[in-house]
Amino acid sequence: MFIFIKEIERVEKINSTMSNEIENKVTTLHTKPKGTITSSFGTPGRINHDSSKFYESKLYEGVKTESKTKYIENDVPEEYLNKIFCKSSERMEELADNSIHLMITFPPYNVTKEYDDNLTLTEYRQLLKNVWEETLRVLVPGGRACINVANLGRKPYIPLHSYIIEDMHEIGLLMRGEIIWNKASSASPSTAWGSWLSAANPVLRDVHEYILVFSKDTFSRSRGKKENTVTKEQFLEWTKSVWTFPAVSAQKIGHPAPFPEELPHRLIQLYSYKSDIVLDPFVGSGTTCLAALKDNRNYIGYDIEPKYVQLAEQRISNYKNQLQLL
Repeated sequence: MFIFIKEIERVEKINSTMSNEIENKVTTLHTKPKGTITSSFGTPGRINHDSSKFYESKLYEGVKTESKTKYIENDVPEEYLNKIFCKSSERMEELADNSIHLMITFPPYNVTKEYDDNLTLTEYRQLLKNVWEETLRVLVPGGRACINVANLGRKPYIPLHSYIIEDMHEIGLLMRGEIIWNKASSASPSTAWGSWLSAANPVLRDVHEYILVFSKDTFSRSRGKKENTVTKEQFLEWTKSVWTFPAVSAQKIGHPAPFPEELPHRLIQLYSYKSDIVLDPFVGSGTTCLAALKDNRNYIGYDIEPKYVQLAEQRISNYKNQLQLL
């Protein structure tokens, strides 16, 4: 009997130990991983990361940061939705304050192309700044502005993207980041390499452009009852800061400086909800508007050149006609 009791006690002890081990494992599985924090030597991974130490550093003194802003969204009249205006976007009086969710554009180069006015750099920056100020006015709180820009020249190099960043900061937009569009082998071939096989004057040949991304007042934007349309795979790939896809032929589109539909498509999926309103203040061949339509968004465009407004409307009309045939 004594041996039997001892055996029972031994089995109970084993069961108790196993129970504790299982409980500990379950607790570990359900315990939230300990968050990382900003450290002197960086952080190899970021899980529930606390970056307050970084943002409270002197580096951010005097830098405009997001503010607590009441969300306001005003309606755009029905007759202005999905319409391209043949006029300057320096004054978009058709649009109320806080009425646009996303702006995507590729401003004119100002390098004596047929649609350029051959402005001085100061005049060109002022033209763009006038449009950016109007964009700031019409964006909803948390609304995004995305600008595709290529830098120019070599003697000296004109970093247009840095001037645009400076001007956007000055008028009060918050910068979210920049995307490098790697055009790779589709970039225009160039033999302008300066001194061939010599250190005398080798010249860089650009195969990239910039996509600058900004927000109004705050980095977040209320979703309400609206629907996200970006997929998991798209989100994981497109939140990387380098995008690689080919450019498109100017002859094929019929505009001196078109950008591929993939560019606004990705921005629309990342930065807007279904049925949002997308603005392009330099509409050109209408690629942003066409991408918005295909992605179930509304669009509004502006351009001062009647033939490009006609081109954009024709491309949109062709797409609608194709849908009717399906």
